[in-house]
Amino acid sequence: MQLSEFDFPFDPQLVASQPVMPRDQARLLVLHRATDHLMHHQVSDLPLLLEPGDLVIVNDTKVLAARMRGLKQPGGTPAEVLFVKDLGDHVWEIMVKGRYRVGQVIEFRADAHATIVKRDAGGTQVKVCSAVPVADLLRAQGEMPLPPYIKRASTEEDRRWYQTLFATHEGAIAAPTAGLHFTPSLVAHMNSRGIRLATVTLHVGPGTFTPVSADRVEDHHMAEEAFALNEDVVKAIIDTKLAGRRVVAVGTTVVRALETAAQETGMVTSMSGQSRLLITPGFRFKVVDALMTNFHLPRTTLLMLVAAFAGIESVRKAYESAVCTRYRFYSYGDAMLIL
Repeated sequence: MQLSEFDFPFDPQLVASQPVMPRDQARLLVLHRATDHLMHHQVSDLPLLLEPGDLVIVNDTKVLAARMRGLKQPGGTPAEVLFVKDLGDHVWEIMVKGRYRVGQVIEFRADAHATIVKRDAGGTQVKVCSAVPVADLLRAQGEMPLPPYIKRASTEEDRRWYQTLFATHEGAIAAPTAGLHFTPSLVAHMNSRGIRLATVTLHVGPGTFTPVSADRVEDHHMAEEAFALNEDVVKAIIDTKLAGRRVVAVGTTVVRALETAAQETGMVTSMSGQSRLLITPGFRFKVVDALMTNFHLPRTTLLMLVAAFAGIESVRKAYESAVCTRYRFYSYGDAMLIL
């Protein structure tokens, strides 16, 4: 398929710069795949839109406050560094914009600096020299890595806003945004309706957001992202399938974790590893029966996954409706439920 097929008309004023409070009061556009019928709800209606026995699976990754500000040395020019992945032995994969060369020192504070040891088309790596572990450094003075389409600086409130209720395993550089809508009261309502909840882990990394430059979307290369499924979620999936109920993935990251681990029989096994799965129209889903997701940027792998699940024309019409009815878009925006 051609990349141009994943465009849609959009109004930049719809980009949400902060979330609705309470979070489950965000709007929820419901798309029924069998009929293409659209309905308008709120996220708090989710328990009434699902059935007892359905299994809702969320991503329990925790976002690192991974953006650090420092100074290039010598010279003192301001620098902004996004810490992406711990490679071991004090070496980190990072993302930076601007001119940097191997040997460049970035000072974060008197007892912490990084030296660039690799800078090429394959990425940028630094060796960190710090009196405290990098994770502690980030907790102390890192900023939440808000996406660039949110046109404001990160605030202290974002440390709470940009983290899901389920955040447990630290390692993501972006939030699994569909999970941001869940509140304790929403979970309690789900439980009272007999709707079960389970977790998987996929640490959201650059692979999720790397721009697609290939004209043919199938030629795009997905960077690896760490994921894990434990035995509890696998058993819950098997029990749900045997009972004839639905597996509801909350977010594209959950879809990728589940479908990466799927066997040809449609079941999954407990495992951990790296996912490089690119899901585009034509993909055969083996596990996921329904999907809750936020609204995504045009020409992205996230939108391609949604189109693969619901059909590209159905998704295009749904997005057109969302734009016309002024849904809020992207990380802090509203959501969509595809049944």
